[in-house]
Amino acid sequence: MKAVTTVFWVSLALASAFLLWGALAPEQLAQVTGSIQTWLLDAFGWFYLLCAVGLLATAVLLIFSRYGDIPLGRDGEKPEFPMVTWFAMLFCAGMGIGLVFWVAAEPLSHFYDPPFGVPGSPEAARVALQYSFFHWGLHPWAIYTMVGMCLAYFQFRKQEPGLISASCKPLLKGYAKRLPGQTIDIIAVFATVFGVATSLGFGAIQISGGLSYLFGVPNTIITQLILIAMVTALYMLSAQTGLQRGIKYLSNLNMVLALSLMAFLLFLGPTKFIMEVFTSALGEYLHKLPRMSLNLAPFDNSRWVQDWTLFYWAWWIAWAPFVGTFIARISRGRTVREFVLGVLLVPSLFSAFWFSIFGGTAISLEMFDQAGLKEVIEIQGKEVALFTLLEQFPMGALMSMIALFLIATFFITSADSATFVLGTLTTNGSLNPSNSVKFTWGIVQSVAAAVLLWSGGLKGLQTGSILAAFPFAIIMILMVVSLFKSFKEEALPRK
Repeated sequence: MKAVTTVFWVSLALASAFLLWGALAPEQLAQVTGSIQTWLLDAFGWFYLLCAVGLLATAVLLIFSRYGDIPLGRDGEKPEFPMVTWFAMLFCAGMGIGLVFWVAAEPLSHFYDPPFGVPGSPEAARVALQYSFFHWGLHPWAIYTMVGMCLAYFQFRKQEPGLISASCKPLLKGYAKRLPGQTIDIIAVFATVFGVATSLGFGAIQISGGLSYLFGVPNTIITQLILIAMVTALYMLSAQTGLQRGIKYLSNLNMVLALSLMAFLLFLGPTKFIMEVFTSALGEYLHKLPRMSLNLAPFDNSRWVQDWTLFYWAWWIAWAPFVGTFIARISRGRTVREFVLGVLLVPSLFSAFWFSIFGGTAISLEMFDQAGLKEVIEIQGKEVALFTLLEQFPMGALMSMIALFLIATFFITSADSATFVLGTLTTNGSLNPSNSVKFTWGIVQSVAAAVLLWSGGLKGLQTGSILAAFPFAIIMILMVVSLFKSFKEEALPRK
């Protein structure tokens, strides 16, 4: 494999050792990693929260700062992708599978098990949407924004390799290409493999659940592993076509399918209720954003914050090297301000509207029509929540089929993008990693998803993200400090 680096071989060896452990001793892996996860969340939950809050504050600051006009490229350089395609690509890479998996399951979970208040009450309904917005809104996209910003700036403005370590060069100096820099890139690769594996696992679980719900196919770990193998073959085929064809076309297809599902439920569902939910929940979310952002509930015995908010923050941090690298790659030529506004605000608003339509409709059916969604989900699992919801409406079976296809294309897009990113990180920042390198990482991340499912199911997927996120959270801080150090030096002559 041409142009591979020490980072490639060390990362591959570490990932392979971890996966071999999981394949040979799944119960031991689940026990050990579960214990580490519990310790991390108990001891450093505050650290995850402060990282997310700090990155959001920094991103907002950049919109109004004098650095907003700095281009992520050479002066006068035009963006590579049109605005609509850019939005579609960054959105599909950033949240795809998870957004479909949790769109009905999370609001219903919060409705019946809220962080405070009476379960199933109007207050619980408001909190359910408010926290769904919170978990999928500004904080995750701020994490992606700042990591992507650092990478794009140093890669296209400073002509550095597209590596996480290169974004720390102002602090590391000559050590960026030596052991400290290589260690940073290895951590980024490890986080990417297991962060993406979590989403691929969710995708396999939901496709399996959908096939079981619609056609009676057994929803077992064997079915899920077969699905991972089948979709792996498809995304490896897509990965061979590169950014301009495979990922670009699939991202646009994803957006069309997602918008079709949204329009279906918006107009056949309780339209007035949905729009009122979107407006009021968005207002509540923005009003209570500071309180939610810093709440760890230290005076309660409940683990709600750890099970939901901290898991999400860890998941987004684990995804950050992948999504950040990919967003940087497709954002050449945009200014700092344009980048922040596009990456931070547009997907956050879309996510809020997405949850208002599906989550709002699910809660409406439970509150006013006693549809019994909760009972079905308790028996068959969270993975059937979306299909149970769609079944309540005319042409529900057809919409469920479209939803299954959407999950599959999101699966392919996320994995396809990840093979490109892992290839870039392990070939010294190459913008066009070889197919053999992408093939290798495609197999690794699919095996990782399979091993995490095998060793612990949904809990195993969550554990993988939390473990991978912690060291990368420290690296993100170094990246942002390096970015502002370089911004300050570049802006000095403009005074």
